[in-house]
Amino acid sequence: MARRLNLLDHPQGRKDHEHPTPVTGGLAILVGCLVAFFFVQTSSQTLQAFCVAAVLLVAVGLYDDLHDLRWYWRVLAQSAAALIIIFWGGVQVEQIGPVFGLGEMSLGWLSVPFTVFATIGIVNAMNMIDGADGLAGLLGLAALAMLCAASIYAGNELLAMRLSVLCGALAGFLAWNIRLPWRPRAKVFLGNAGSALLGLVIAWVSFRLTQNPGHPVNPVLALWLLPIPVMDCLVLIVRRLQEGRSPFSAGRDHIHHLMQDAGFGPTRAALWLTVFSLLSGLLVGQAMRLDVPHPLLLAAFLLLCVGWYLLTRDRARAVAFFRALRRAPPQGLETGPVDRQP
Repeated sequence: MARRLNLLDHPQGRKDHEHPTPVTGGLAILVGCLVAFFFVQTSSQTLQAFCVAAVLLVAVGLYDDLHDLRWYWRVLAQSAAALIIIFWGGVQVEQIGPVFGLGEMSLGWLSVPFTVFATIGIVNAMNMIDGADGLAGLLGLAALAMLCAASIYAGNELLAMRLSVLCGALAGFLAWNIRLPWRPRAKVFLGNAGSALLGLVIAWVSFRLTQNPGHPVNPVLALWLLPIPVMDCLVLIVRRLQEGRSPFSAGRDHIHHLMQDAGFGPTRAALWLTVFSLLSGLLVGQAMRLDVPHPLLLAAFLLLCVGWYLLTRDRARAVAFFRALRRAPPQGLETGPVDRQP
């Protein structure tokens, strides 16, 4: 179907893959989830709102994959999706007190714009990190798996059930996206539709977990469940603005580009970053159980971002850092770098 509709990512410009590859990963994940949600599980207004928002982002993303939309049209669609989950689904960020170790601290009228801003940020962070086979999918799966565990720990079994469907669909996509010894290239890409869907899922689940008074999870934890995309996105925005460039401009300045320049193949880079994300989320989760002050955990994340900014001010230094971490890759597992997204 992808080839008939020309839903293909063709090798051109900065793109290093050698063959036209379907970009229907996001569409496949969405269809699989919709079938499970509405024919196997019970529906709700909150879930219906999420599904409508997801359909909107996937439709716009597919059009973007075909015609390369300008960035402001994508942001407009992301804003509309956020408003759908806010006003139809009733999911939004209302309390930020726990982030600073305080009690009730309502955002009031700022709740809606803050939720829209946070949704746009997470969606674009996932889009920016989707530049190597398996990377966005593995990082997203790690985040969703930890959010599922947090849902169970918080007693929100219904949300955990929804997340299990999303984890299964994403794992099914990864079976065709990640490079394997017997498959030297990805058979399908997420596309802009898939990365937008993944960002929306993570935002929606994080808002539900951190804002539900019956099942409280501190918002700081959400940052540490997705440290690589958020850190990479924030630092690149600052750096590109300093250089007088648009934050949405293309470039080989992402973390996976630096790792590839240091000799990491796509699969190995994705696995290293996923392990880092899992360790970060698990350690911070345990720190919260031990009553480590939440402002300290927020400060630690900000220090991580500052450290990454300082390290990457000199590209050669950053590449040397990753080269020092690198070991010889297993034979047959890596097939060289791939660069698709800005």
